[in-house]
Amino acid sequence: MSKVIGKLLEIEKGTQAAVIYSTKDREVVSSIHEDELFPLASAAKLAVGYAVAQQVKRGELTWEHTVDDVTFNPLEDSEEIYPHYQGRTSLSLREAVEVMIAAHDTAVAEAVVQVGGGWKQIHDLVQKDFRTMDLQEDPRDVRNQASAADMFYLIQRIYDGYQQDPQTFGPVISGLVRQQDHMLQVPSHHLNHMTGGLEHAIVDIGILGSFHEYPFLYVVAVKDVPDRRHHKRADEKVIETIQRLYKWVQ
Repeated sequence: MSKVIGKLLEIEKGTQAAVIYSTKDREVVSSIHEDELFPLASAAKLAVGYAVAQQVKRGELTWEHTVDDVTFNPLEDSEEIYPHYQGRTSLSLREAVEVMIAAHDTAVAEAVVQVGGGWKQIHDLVQKDFRTMDLQEDPRDVRNQASAADMFYLIQRIYDGYQQDPQTFGPVISGLVRQQDHMLQVPSHHLNHMTGGLEHAIVDIGILGSFHEYPFLYVVAVKDVPDRRHHKRADEKVIETIQRLYKWVQ
């Protein structure tokens, strides 16, 4: 397994972290720098989805609750993934959470958070389970961060929640499934993940493999790398790491 994360370690500049978990063996099979903090950027929306799912589980909300005053961020790909929602000003909470995650849509996320009680309440709900996870309204805020370990615990809680209670965690998983990011050598239906990126950092949190055949859960993160708008090496190494993991899984 050390060979799987070897490509990640080839990044000459920056700090890397990875956590790889076997759902079959129920254990972390490899990790590096899991206690390091990384910017969440858009990946924080996955934590928002988790917090709302917990509210649904406790009966404080229902997935059929109407989310009003919905707008879509034209800079994201909501229009491409959900063309049938364009022009609507309200969605069910189920629909809104899926769109927020699948399309990384900040505008829809804002509407979801308000239904969930506002940013402070969502932040506090998340920190109860993931102590290093600090959610901020602005995804570019330097405080919007978490350790690689807590990112892993987040995807583990979501995956396990879906296995035990698919009706409650289904909208969060559906958002991961509808992601439009594709990687060569990895079938799209085996790559269910959430990414977050800034100029000098990138995180990728996901479920790799078939849901009914013991997929692997993973977190791959890098920070303090050369500006990704002009230098693609960090992105390439993250992709190569996931591709290697998929080959190992198969």
